[in-house]
Amino acid sequence: MTFITGIDEAGRGAVIGPLVIAGVTINKSDENKLKEIGCKDSKKLSPKKREKIAKKIEKIAQKIVILRIQPCTIDDYRSTGINLDKIEAMKMAQIIDMSNDEYKTVTYVDGLTQNPKNFEKKIVEYLNKKESELVVRNHMDESVLVVSAASIIAKTERDSIIEDIKKRVDMDFGVGYPHDERTIKFIENCVKKNNIPVYIRKSWVTTQNIINKSWQKKVKDFFIKNKYK
Repeated sequence: MTFITGIDEAGRGAVIGPLVIAGVTINKSDENKLKEIGCKDSKKLSPKKREKIAKKIEKIAQKIVILRIQPCTIDDYRSTGINLDKIEAMKMAQIIDMSNDEYKTVTYVDGLTQNPKNFEKKIVEYLNKKESELVVRNHMDESVLVVSAASIIAKTERDSIIEDIKKRVDMDFGVGYPHDERTIKFIENCVKKNNIPVYIRKSWVTTQNIINKSWQKKVKDFFIKNKYK
């Protein structure tokens, strides 16, 4: 039997919520099954469609590994000079090692960066099993079905976490990415209250800019207030 593993992530550029990386291992002969259930790049599917397909992937897969890298962990890594590419390489290497514990697989990874070859070298650097066969290219979530499956699992998992956070705070802060005005407004309110929750990435430029803007406003207000005393 030949086994293949696909790896992809969700939440790389988000300012709220975890980075989720998923690995899906299947028997290569089951690739057609992924096609039959409608596997494709998760960004091309609605949330409800992703959820339905994710359940079907679980029935086809030999193994699924999901890693959730929380904002505080990302912040800690970045504070020691470990950037996002290295974090992802470390965690993807972990998934490859875990996947190869039971099955000797060929692993396909969505490259994520402008230089997939360099990213591949980073992953290999962190592998315990250096002999693992690895293919790293850009846009593999669009061209390799098992990577599409991993992208659906990762995105569905992250969506579920984001929805749980929204229920806890009783507020719809949008998708949790910097381009969403609702997300920015929510973070601004948190900063205003001097209460930045653990699910916000404090090391992100977006968060730092909001903190700096708030601090500058407080300083300005202080001087205006005391000028007329």
